Amino acid sequence: MTSNKLFAICVVLLLPAFALGAASARQDLQQATRATPNLEKGGELFRQCVSCHGGDGAGQSNGNSPRIAGQHYPVLLKQIVDFRYGKRWDFRMEQMADRHHLETPQDIADVAAYVNRLDAGGERGIGDGTYATEGAFIFGSYCAGCHGPSGEGDAKKAVPRLGGQHYGYLMRQMYDAVDGRR
Repeated sequence: MTSNKLFAICVVLLLPAFALGAASARQDLQQATRATPNLEKGGELFRQCVSCHGGDGAGQSNGNSPRIAGQHYPVLLKQIVDFRYGKRWDFRMEQMADRHHLETPQDIADVAAYVNRLDAGGERGIGDGTYATEGAFIFGSYCAGCHGPSGEGDAKKAVPRLGGQHYGYLMRQMYDAVDGRR
């Protein structure tokens, strides 16, 4: 059998699995969105997140872990589901979003609601300002249309808040986008 035929057979055999994964991700997101969050349970589940994101959800100022405190609830839901189904890649988050740690869409809703209510203030990692003028121009030209002029995002459209996020994390995400990892 030629390698082209073998490849075609593999693709045909795997299509149902890919379709099932996409349907499952959509279903989990819809169920989490419709759930009524339990903040107490969300706080219990969040204990597993503290080693990376800190007890206040502020993450790490060097950008290794993002500030998630105060992020829009729909954004948090989508990000967790995306990690669960391999649409976003980070070995730590893939493990935390799996069904072992967050067993159900209700668990996703609970922890997302808890994180959403954490105070988004506090220290953040910032760059040295070398390219601040150019960065402001680029942000205003290419990013502000979706993320807002101050990086406030949009909860209704599930657009992430960027304002107050750590510089190192934002840089890593931009590189990931350019490299096709996001």
